[in-house]
Amino acid sequence: MEQKNNISLPENAYRELKPGETYTPLMPASTSPREVTPYSVIMGVAMAILFSAAAAFLGLKVGQVFEAAIPIAIIAVGMGNVLGKKNMLGQNVIIQSIGASSGVIVAGAIFTLPALYILGLDAAFWQVFLSSLFGGLLGILLLIPFRKYFVKEMHGKYPFPEATATTEVLVSGEKGGNQAKLLAISGLVGGLYDFAVGTFGLWTESVSTRICAWGSMVADKFKVVFGLNTSAAVLGLGYIIGLKYAMIITAGSCLVWFLIVPLVGSLAESIDAASLASLLGITRPDLLADPQALFTPENLFAYIGKPIGIGGIAMAGIIGIVRQSKIIRQAIGLAVSEFGGKGGSQTAASVERTQRDLPMRRILSFLIATLVCVFVFFHFGLLDGWVQSITALLIVFVIAFLFTTVAANAIAIVGTNPVSGMTLMTLILASLILASVGLSGTTGMTAALVIGGVVCTALSMAGGFITDLKIGYWLGTTPRKQETWKFLGTFVAAATVAGVMIILNKSYGFVGEGALVAPQANAMAAVIQPLMTGGQTPWMLYFCGAALALVLTSIGVPALAFALGMFIPMELNAPLVVGGLIAWFVSNRSQDKALNKARFDRGTLIASGFIAGGALMGVVSALLKFLEVDWYLSDWASSNAAEWTGLAMYIALAVYMIWHTMRAKKEA
Repeated sequence: MEQKNNISLPENAYRELKPGETYTPLMPASTSPREVTPYSVIMGVAMAILFSAAAAFLGLKVGQVFEAAIPIAIIAVGMGNVLGKKNMLGQNVIIQSIGASSGVIVAGAIFTLPALYILGLDAAFWQVFLSSLFGGLLGILLLIPFRKYFVKEMHGKYPFPEATATTEVLVSGEKGGNQAKLLAISGLVGGLYDFAVGTFGLWTESVSTRICAWGSMVADKFKVVFGLNTSAAVLGLGYIIGLKYAMIITAGSCLVWFLIVPLVGSLAESIDAASLASLLGITRPDLLADPQALFTPENLFAYIGKPIGIGGIAMAGIIGIVRQSKIIRQAIGLAVSEFGGKGGSQTAASVERTQRDLPMRRILSFLIATLVCVFVFFHFGLLDGWVQSITALLIVFVIAFLFTTVAANAIAIVGTNPVSGMTLMTLILASLILASVGLSGTTGMTAALVIGGVVCTALSMAGGFITDLKIGYWLGTTPRKQETWKFLGTFVAAATVAGVMIILNKSYGFVGEGALVAPQANAMAAVIQPLMTGGQTPWMLYFCGAALALVLTSIGVPALAFALGMFIPMELNAPLVVGGLIAWFVSNRSQDKALNKARFDRGTLIASGFIAGGALMGVVSALLKFLEVDWYLSDWASSNAAEWTGLAMYIALAVYMIWHTMRAKKEA
């Protein structure tokens, strides 16, 4: 059973291990914590249903997709305390793991499948359900062989920001006392701060250099803009990520916003804007009517900077596969040996509980069975010919396999999965390959979108599941149990999101007046339609991003982190540096290493509270919007004064974080 007298993560939980040092989790391998119980399974399934429905409704209606892991962890801890349950740490991890299937499955589904309705293509319940289910299963099965590498061998080398925040919530809830109080206070501060912005618009969510006259002049004339998101959650994210990765990520943004965008913008008078818009495959009516409007910093980022980032992400994934080829060979070799009967229970029994995965024989069997089901789904549900069905299956497996490690790496580094960028690349490649085997028109668009849905869900699941497994590693749960019950969460979430999507389509629709927003799906539809009916694709920009990733790798710069910075807007990356600077500042102010560590650990808890509070209040804000409760002060929020207020409040929040963190005292 868990030991209540020492509920605290070891001091080496978040740092790299010294030679010969090992990490002992909160629930050591020698213990037998309660994990899978009727209560934890029922609660997990209930959370999966509730948050799948909520995330699908809010994501499609409002255009916001929230991470479910942290709110579910908060609810699990709260329910356990209300019911007076003890030793709930292991059970809460299972609840969170099953329930968190909701957010990742929803993200995979709503990013792509509503495009079927947008393009006038009918989609039945079973098509949405099966594409989400098979994608989720592939994400789980393809990630498990990499679990040990990401969560154990790379211990302390990746920050895992979302996993850190969720773990702190679970530990603090179990421990109680001052730690839980500190988390609650920081969660309340961060939550109310973000709620004031999202619901009332008391100050702007982001500030930019356009705040003053000279900044507007520089943006209009030189196409140079600097933006900064004022969210408490993003500030906390930057603290946990740390200064190193925050600087690399933001360097990618700086390359786009301070070099590429101004460079292309400076050619506005000499470039034929209409030809450039056609070359980039732009379909926006406003830009087609006035191509010169393309030359704003924001549009140049969207149509030039982001595609370069997508190319960089794709190449970083290929580089990752090459670098991890030894791990892949080991995983495949183990699978083959076990499948042939050479492995077995003796090997499994010798592995300590906290490192026990599903047997490779079972993983390989499930993977083959899933791929067979995907083939049947494609052949009898979407396509006619064997060649087309086999081609579609190969596209799904190869791309999902290649990008699984990219998704896991991205979540491990920055806590953001660039699944939309990778899915966009998948749709483009799938469309070109399917067109080469005779598919086009409505059949081709349907097939490409369903393939994109499967791949998108697989990558979303891989990124989300590595978070669950890292939480389990820090706390000491049994990976095999997490992996087994994740399948149940995936099934429940896939069925829920399919039902919700069908209901929403019948109630609101995705096109016309009063239709659902579905911004990601609209973007996918805009990309795929010209590909299947003839159009331009920015291959040169993808190639430039890929070449840049190769150069970065050759000089020792993490290409994935840099490319993520190019793909994610500057305003979301710059605050990461602010958080990273706070982390560096508070942990280097004293000559006493023990005091520095105490301050850093306190800051980690405060940052986790900011993330947890922001995530929870983000759900509340989105729900209020869905219910058409409008408390937003639109006129004030769009004013220059609100932007200055936002800057002042952000500075005050950063100062508060530093002050609160510096109050830490080293343990006696």
